[in-house]
Amino acid sequence: MKTNRTFLSTAIACSFMTLSSASFAAGFQLAEYSATGLGRAYAGEAAMADNASAQWRNPAMLTYLSGTQVSAGAIYVNPNVDVEGTVNFNNALSHANASDYANDAVVPNFYFSYQLNERVFLGLALGTNYGMETDLSGFAASHFGDEAMIKTMEANLNLGYQLTETVSVGGGVRYVMGEGHFGASVPETNALSLPQGSTLKYMEGDDTSWGWQIGAAWQIHPQHRVAFSYKSEVVMDFEGHAEGITYGNYKPGQLAVTLPATAELASFHQLTEQWAIHSSINWTDWSSFDQLTAEFNDGSSDLIKSENWKDSYRFALGTSYTWDQDLTLRAGVAYDLSAVSTRFRTATIPETDRTWLSIGAGYQATKQLTLDAGFTYIFAKKASLYEPRETSDDTAASLAGTYTGKVSGNVWLVGVQASYRF
Repeated sequence: MKTNRTFLSTAIACSFMTLSSASFAAGFQLAEYSATGLGRAYAGEAAMADNASAQWRNPAMLTYLSGTQVSAGAIYVNPNVDVEGTVNFNNALSHANASDYANDAVVPNFYFSYQLNERVFLGLALGTNYGMETDLSGFAASHFGDEAMIKTMEANLNLGYQLTETVSVGGGVRYVMGEGHFGASVPETNALSLPQGSTLKYMEGDDTSWGWQIGAAWQIHPQHRVAFSYKSEVVMDFEGHAEGITYGNYKPGQLAVTLPATAELASFHQLTEQWAIHSSINWTDWSSFDQLTAEFNDGSSDLIKSENWKDSYRFALGTSYTWDQDLTLRAGVAYDLSAVSTRFRTATIPETDRTWLSIGAGYQATKQLTLDAGFTYIFAKKASLYEPRETSDDTAASLAGTYTGKVSGNVWLVGVQASYRF
């Protein structure tokens, strides 16, 4: 058992996320790695090299960064998600609604790149790929879950290598740290006449793990570039404890969770001296997020939740316009496909398709210093949900009834970035 707070199931925490809880790619994945890319809806990122942040999406792009560069910034996330529905308990209906129940968040980042020689480039990146937080206090369907938090922090050590004048490759090692908690409680009306708010399940903890990434870029022509990048899955073996009516005061155990592999195919095209367009297709292996089974130290196990997610895709198209030697304007649009089918959507994961609309700008304040800002509005497709979905939810349903509802929401993102070239 680790001396730090540990949690039996990051995946369970993930099961109680919302699309707005600082998680805006499919599932509980984060896309917000820089304000520079935010201004173009992260279109073509694996083929872009604006500053040292380029290595986060493709380590091969380090070869486009001369000298020594530092970039740092943060993105403020303001989610607004509402759910409206009814609980049916013994044929008696009651309202189960919640508004604006995902917390705001600030997602920071830091990047450093260094040109060792004409062919070898080194980089350090600090950011995050996953995160969320929700609070459904007093929710009438709290027996399916009413609180959750997960956040990850990641450090990358990267290397880029110039194979030829037109081809670059890169790779890196990823160290991932994660922490979180999850809770489900008894609603006011329940079969056992338990006090409202009594803890059904509560789990908490942290863990660390390793992964890797690779990438390549091909400069087809001075005005045209294509690139590909791949991030490995990261297996998090969580050791921790559970408590509440379901498990007792303290029940130690563990659960393995796979953070999915991702890939990106991107392009950059300089159409004129002022205009450029960039595009990307992203894939996430969410089918690896299938079911969550806890293995306890006493030899017992528990199917916490069946997820049955599917692989998801993201399509993005952006443009950049060089107004003058100091000012660059950006815009972009993207479409995220849901990782969850209608059958498996839940009140705690109202995962659905999302559309991004983005604008941004970069200003070269001095010869060495560039300032970037980005703004994005995300609107989610309205979606229906029903719990229980299958046998893993039956115990909760028998305690306090079934839940039927609809979820809607939107997200505002505002980011700033400062980059310095030595």
